[in-house]
Amino acid sequence: MSELAERQCVPCRGGVPPLSGDELKNYSQQLPTWEVVNQHHLTRNYKFKNFRDTLDFVNRIGELAEEQGHHPDICFGWGKAEISIWTHKIDGLTESDFVLAAKIDKLL
Repeated sequence: MSELAERQCVPCRGGVPPLSGDELKNYSQQLPTWEVVNQHHLTRNYKFKNFRDTLDFVNRIGELAEEQGHHPDICFGWGKAEISIWTHKIDGLTESDFVLAAKIDKLL
């Protein structure tokens, strides 16, 4: 994970295929706490003690997303946050999705 977290997200300009096969498996093995859903997106649920802790985490993700130019979907409420990541331009997964996921994990 640490190696992925040290990389930067690279904007996708389209025209590239989404990750699949062994390449997708390799990245997913580096982030075992994240679930790859239908080879399309990553998702992870986080639990917190209260709303304030959840909100603080979500705000840190927002700052990170702006820095990286790569924005996840975030659904949160009292004591929980669900993060989903994929590259919208190609409607699938790229290395940058895994980079962002690793960086999000480092925010804990």
